[in-house]
Amino acid sequence: MESIVSALDYFRLLVQEDRSIPLFEAAASIATDAEPGLDLEQVQTTFDQLAARLALQARSAATESARLGCLLRFFFDTEGFTGNVAEYYSPANSYLHRVLETRRGIPITLAVLLVELGRHIGLEAEGVSFPGHFLVRIKLGDGIVVVDPFTGESLSREELERRASPYGVPLAQLLRPASRREILMRMLRNLESIHAQAGEDALLARVRERLEVLG
Repeated sequence: MESIVSALDYFRLLVQEDRSIPLFEAAASIATDAEPGLDLEQVQTTFDQLAARLALQARSAATESARLGCLLRFFFDTEGFTGNVAEYYSPANSYLHRVLETRRGIPITLAVLLVELGRHIGLEAEGVSFPGHFLVRIKLGDGIVVVDPFTGESLSREELERRASPYGVPLAQLLRPASRREILMRMLRNLESIHAQAGEDALLARVRERLEVLG
C-alpha cells in the first residue's frame, strides 16, 4: 500500500536545506492547512504560466533596468496585482493560490510572487523583512532598487530613511535580504496572529507546527 505523506511532513522535506528551499512551493503549501484538497501541482502550473507570459513580454529587454521595468509593468499593470486594502487581515492573503486567483494580497505574498517572477527573467530579486512592511530589493549594477510590493512604488532613499527612523537601526541593516526560511517564518507569524485573534485553534496549532519545523 502506498504511504501518504502528511502536509507537515511534506513541508519538512521542502525546508530541510536552507540553500535549496523552493520558496514558491514551500510558501504555497502553507495553504493546505486550511484547504487539505489543494492541488499544489496546479498552483505551480498557474504560476509557471504567469512566468511564461512575463518572459514573452521581457524577451526584448536587453538590460537589467529594462527587465525591471517590464516586470513592474507586467505585475502591477498588466496582471493587476495589488494590496488587499479592504480585507488586509483575511488569511486568504497569506495563501499564494488565492493571491494568484484574486490578484490581491499582503506585502509578503505579493513579494514572494514578485521575487520569483523577477528571478525567472534573470533579475537578482530578494525579499526584505523590513519592520512592519515586507519589501523587495532588486540589484542593478552597483546599486539596488527597493520596491513596495503592496503598491508597486519604487522607494527613494529619503522615503526608506523615513520608514526606518522609528526603529533606530541603520537603513543598510533593515534592507538586508531575507533568507527563504525567514520569509516562510514571517508568513507563518502573520497567520499565527490572525488565527489567534479569530480563535481558530485548529489552524493555529497547524501553523505553530510549521513554525516548529522551521526552528
